[in-house]
Amino acid sequence: MKFEKIHNKGQAQIFKNKYLEYLTKTHPFVIWGMYLPILSFMLYYSNSHFGLGGMKIVLTFFAGMFFWTFFEYIIHRYVFHFMAKSKRALRIVYVIHGNHHEYPRDKECLFMPPVPSLMLASVVFSLMYFTGYLLGASIYAFAFFPGFIIGYLMYGTMHFAIHAWNPPFKWMKPLWRNHHLHHYKKTELGFGVSSTLWDHVFGTMFDLTKEKEDKEKVQELMFSSKAPQKQLQEQ
Repeated sequence: MKFEKIHNKGQAQIFKNKYLEYLTKTHPFVIWGMYLPILSFMLYYSNSHFGLGGMKIVLTFFAGMFFWTFFEYIIHRYVFHFMAKSKRALRIVYVIHGNHHEYPRDKECLFMPPVPSLMLASVVFSLMYFTGYLLGASIYAFAFFPGFIIGYLMYGTMHFAIHAWNPPFKWMKPLWRNHHLHHYKKTELGFGVSSTLWDHVFGTMFDLTKEKEDKEKVQELMFSSKAPQKQLQEQ
């Protein structure tokens, strides 16, 4: 989904109803605070109830984190940027991701809001558990899923940071530039946010040695605390 113009101010209002609209906004601290107790309990449960050893839990946890990076790439490339044709499909793509490209300074829409996030997470865990059951390893879902969700939380936090601050370390600058270019240069490239690994693997990484940074366009992507709300469209 492409937009002719980036809105430097305001927020995309997804719903006309103010109560529904409120449910589309959140803050990173809310999502971290919501998930950490759940994930901590699952890791504890995997040891106390299923008897998984510490090393198995750690390895399975990091496997979940690594799997997230692949999932992030696939979902961003093929779902968030799905070339929809019907009005309904266009609307869905806009709600889940397109609004961020049109209003990149809207810091309240970088994480999935609590209600849909928990619903989707429940589906993901169920799929992981069922897959594990078919493979005779369902207990590992209680360590794999927390790693997967931590990967998601780190992705969301990294996304927030890229739109909020300059890269804190020089080695992180390619990650920042790759995402900035994805916004203002070519949405068909640069799908990795928390990592550029899969962009390199699948050939969708920007050639940063040839791309000149447009500081004015980059500034358009950075948060502004004085941005007034702007109603876009109703559901």
